[in-house]
Amino acid sequence: MRTVLTAGRLWDGNSLLDHPIVVIEDGLIASIATRAAADVPEAARQIDFPGATLAPAFLDVHIHGAKGHDVMDATPQALSAVGGFLAQRGTGGYLATTVTAPMDATLRALEGLAKIIAQPSANSAEARLLGIHLEGPFLSHLKRGVHPPEFLLDPEIKTFERLYEAAEGQIRLMTLAPELPGAVELAAHATARGVRVSLGHTNATVAETSAAIAAGAVSATHTFNAMRPLDHREPGIVGAVLTTDSLYAELICDGIHVAPEAVRLWWKAKGAKRAILVTDAMSATGMPDGEYLLGGFAVEVAQGRATAGGVLAGSLLTLDRALTNFIEICDAPLEEALRLVTANPAKMIGAEDVIGSVSVGRAADFVAIDARGRLLASILNGVEVGS
Repeated sequence: MRTVLTAGRLWDGNSLLDHPIVVIEDGLIASIATRAAADVPEAARQIDFPGATLAPAFLDVHIHGAKGHDVMDATPQALSAVGGFLAQRGTGGYLATTVTAPMDATLRALEGLAKIIAQPSANSAEARLLGIHLEGPFLSHLKRGVHPPEFLLDPEIKTFERLYEAAEGQIRLMTLAPELPGAVELAAHATARGVRVSLGHTNATVAETSAAIAAGAVSATHTFNAMRPLDHREPGIVGAVLTTDSLYAELICDGIHVAPEAVRLWWKAKGAKRAILVTDAMSATGMPDGEYLLGGFAVEVAQGRATAGGVLAGSLLTLDRALTNFIEICDAPLEEALRLVTANPAKMIGAEDVIGSVSVGRAADFVAIDARGRLLASILNGVEVGS
């Protein structure tokens, strides 16, 4: 049985198509046309989203967990729960993001995640685990956030290689503080290995940031948060991030991490081609208030905030909510805002051939959203995912 999706518009990751008709067979996109040019095939199940926009499923490149599970649990059960929850909220793919921990615990987590990536879940109603985002241990003590200081390390290629080998080459993204001794050399080495380098948890100056960008860094981790503040005489990493046109930049748009004025500044600086929305969500996402784990330490969750020792410890955000928050704050056109949760993160991590856009032959992973970016439905492999 074929499935047909119709809607008011389709944004395919690059351009808009009015009155689309998308034919799906065996979970793959068989054809995309306009209703004026194609009739609904016979013996097809039709799902119509009148007035809505179809778009590619979202991609989250910075998420630590959800639904009571931390990705560093690194078990099929934990990752299945995370993937199932994300699918319900429109996210079709993600990078499991680590947090600084003892080296043996980090290595075990990377080994477990690598096995899960190699043998993905057969459940088509789960977001795909596309790789690993290594956040820590190469972070600044001064801007560590909640990362445990006793486990932070100076960047060394030998240490990175231990982590890379444990992950069986599945590290797609690594956060690095560029001012640390050896950071520039590691940025160049990791880039040569095919790992994208993101600059974050850092007190770097403009010069230190620029050196890491020259060595291959391509993005900034949760811009503004855990970064040297912008100053008119030494703009620091924030100044470099906002004025380097080639650099991508993450942002947590939950109304807690970044003030609306700073969100608008970031948007004006980075624009529709380099801005990326992330959640930085932790295990309490989708759960009631209480105590949860981030990596190996306890986090208190109350009234929409996750904190450890009074410091923000990730978020409770989902990408669909980040999208609507962003559109509301910046009054951004829908087709531009959609890039921040689809095409941009896909291009940043080099996964644009599998996610971030829709075309014939790809997995039929879609969201249906209204004019303000609010999620109406999530569709993975051609099947609508229930909440």
